[in-house]
Amino acid sequence: MPYIAIKAFPKDEAIKRRVAERIKQVFLEEWGCSAQAISISMKEVAPDDWDKQVRHGEIEQDRDYMLILDGEAKPLQK
Repeated sequence: MPYIAIKAFPKDEAIKRRVAERIKQVFLEEWGCSAQAISISMKEVAPDDWDKQVRHGEIEQDRDYMLILDGEAKPLQK
């Protein structure tokens, strides 16, 4: 706990590693968990496949769980 799964357009390995390290740092600071508890995966999706695989295949199905959608934060529920 936590497991963070990222889907993104292809990037070079150095960028992916830097991003994963920054995300890990945020969870260490904000979530209060140990480094050993954090798992991060990053799957590359080609731009031509994005809508079918990710937008329609995952994002639309998980709209109720989205905290940020298309760059906009979802309002806090009361």
